[in-house]
Amino acid sequence: MNTLAGTGALVRLALRRDRVLLPAWLAVFVLMAVSAAGATVALYPSSGSWVGPAEVWNHNQSLVALYGHVYDSTSVGSLAVVKPLGTIAAILAVVAVMLVVRHTRAEEESGRLELLGATVVGRHAPLTAALLVAAGANVILGVLAALGMMSAGLPADGSFAFGLAWTSVGLAFTAIAAIVAQLTRAARTATGLGVTAVGVVYVLRAVGDTIETTGPSWLSWLSPIGWAQQFRPYAGNRWWVMLIVIGFAVAATTVAYLLAARRDLGAGLVADRPGPAAGARLLRSPLALAWRLQRGLLFGWVIGFAFLGLLFGNLASNVAEFFDSPQFRAVLAMLGGEQALVDAYLAAMLGIMGIAASAYGIQAAMRLRTEENALHTEQLLATAVGRIRWAASHITIAVLGTTLLMAALGLGAGLAHAAQVGDASQIGRLLAGALVQVPATWVLTGIVVAAFGFLPRLTAAGWVALVGFLLLAEVGPLLELDQWIMNLSPYAHVPKLPGAEFTVTPVVALVAVATLLVAAGLAGFRRRDVG
Repeated sequence: MNTLAGTGALVRLALRRDRVLLPAWLAVFVLMAVSAAGATVALYPSSGSWVGPAEVWNHNQSLVALYGHVYDSTSVGSLAVVKPLGTIAAILAVVAVMLVVRHTRAEEESGRLELLGATVVGRHAPLTAALLVAAGANVILGVLAALGMMSAGLPADGSFAFGLAWTSVGLAFTAIAAIVAQLTRAARTATGLGVTAVGVVYVLRAVGDTIETTGPSWLSWLSPIGWAQQFRPYAGNRWWVMLIVIGFAVAATTVAYLLAARRDLGAGLVADRPGPAAGARLLRSPLALAWRLQRGLLFGWVIGFAFLGLLFGNLASNVAEFFDSPQFRAVLAMLGGEQALVDAYLAAMLGIMGIAASAYGIQAAMRLRTEENALHTEQLLATAVGRIRWAASHITIAVLGTTLLMAALGLGAGLAHAAQVGDASQIGRLLAGALVQVPATWVLTGIVVAAFGFLPRLTAAGWVALVGFLLLAEVGPLLELDQWIMNLSPYAHVPKLPGAEFTVTPVVALVAVATLLVAAGLAGFRRRDVG
């Protein structure tokens, strides 16, 4: 049989499975890029007004480490894309990893790929189909992003260079994900390895850019995210960088195919470590088992949030120096607070990270469906463990996990900012500002639990809701939607701390909504069939 037989059918199957999620993610990324470009152009309407901020940016090592250089201080487009080519590009890389793992290793782990393999499907067809879907999605994203940047009033050549830069990130990490999917038999472990790779190359880029103040050092050239920035949209448009990306993608994909040929279906190249003959006494409760299953993921998220907290807190003292435009001061104050510019910046960053913490809550709560699909739930329920007790264990990890993430973020930001300004009270202020975001994250967890209880096939509704709320936040102001529509998002009700006045009513309301969603989901799970 041809090793690629059935590839077309698997591509169609993958597109059907992702017919909602994939377009939603594409829309979110395009809107984030267009919003960044539109906001920058609006804040610096007069010619040359962006030169000062761009030069200050390049002299601030913290900003360069977080986002990268502004390669042409005379181009407003170069300033507009510095964030999309920094942190947003890293998020794009994570999505590429998750997409490839979803259609390769996750299919093997669930046993569905073995059933498909019994039909007219070649050995390399699943991997090829996943690569085609992911690569095609990234090409479409690049084109849409370019058109969006042009609609924001930026030049066409730089816009397509930016779109190509984003496509390069997606292609590079699509190839990396193809490799990590061959290493382990667990999809969660493969995703973790891919996300770790994203973190490593991001740090390489950050270190390389800060070592050499006038441009990237050789360390930045080891990073696919660094390659994307070297396209230099609106600052020279280096098209030849795509040759590096194509060479890397071809080489990494070839390695992935070679590795796939050396392993059995359902197995990984890294052998599983045998466990002890008897389980530990601490594993005698569903909560302890849920903790054992989810602790690795939680530890990784906590470390990342603590690091970002330290970085944001360190940047806060330099905000006033950079954002010296009166227009930008007004916009940032509306986004983040009512008092000082620094408080507004910190509140805005805490709000963004609150949305990111919601992603962890969704992922942790979706473990309920994963365990059910793997038939682990039936085995546990055959013992003295009840349905509610089992489900509550994973919900507890999701709820406490999001709280721990925001606490780590708030403490990191508070410690860094307190050290910068010499005021220990900043620790408590920023910790409170981080924790006030938690009830909104619980609402997203509640949506997942409610879907799991009544319509388990739609457990991914949490991701759809998260994307919808992001779209509402990005598009709502542009479309001048009524406030009641904007209030459908839980994030619209979070007090903007530090800086704004704290009101307990919206926090209590968010907790009540989350509680009702969880209770409804548990009631539905109690009455439906398992599996």
